[in-house]
Amino acid sequence: MKKIILFVALVSVSFVNAQAFLGKNDNKFQVGANFQDGGTGINLSYDLGLGENISVGFSTSYVLGLDDALKNNAIDDLNADFDNRFDLRARFNANLGNVINIDDNFDVYPGLSLGLKNFGGHLGARYFFSDGFGVYTELNTPFAKYKSGTLTAAEELHNQFTVNLGAVFNL
Repeated sequence: MKKIILFVALVSVSFVNAQAFLGKNDNKFQVGANFQDGGTGINLSYDLGLGENISVGFSTSYVLGLDDALKNNAIDDLNADFDNRFDLRARFNANLGNVINIDDNFDVYPGLSLGLKNFGGHLGARYFFSDGFGVYTELNTPFAKYKSGTLTAAEELHNQFTVNLGAVFNL
């Protein structure tokens, strides 16, 4: 019985000591779903800690499915080929989990991104259940689009407000 109690205590401690952002050389990989007006897709991102509260990385999204309403209403010009469905962004995050000090397992990170389609910003949150696994969500919006004027429906895919939800892993 003592061995079982010791084992449960050790396992519990490993879950309690998970930290959302460790600072310099911390590596995060995220994979999730991308939701936006007109389509849904997949999002991948990677962040590398440069300092106590700063990280840089990249994010990429690919729109897999287009909504039927989008296809039917606007879309003589929706030649949503690979270049319209794909976006790649360099990103900068300010990891504020230890500043706001809600929980060691929780991190909030506002940031900026410079992509193939626009310059934008994001607000994300991560929660870790263990040292290696957690969940994340991000809200993304463009600040400046590279093409001025009216965008086609295909060009609008990565130039709008998006939401990402998924899993995050410590590497």
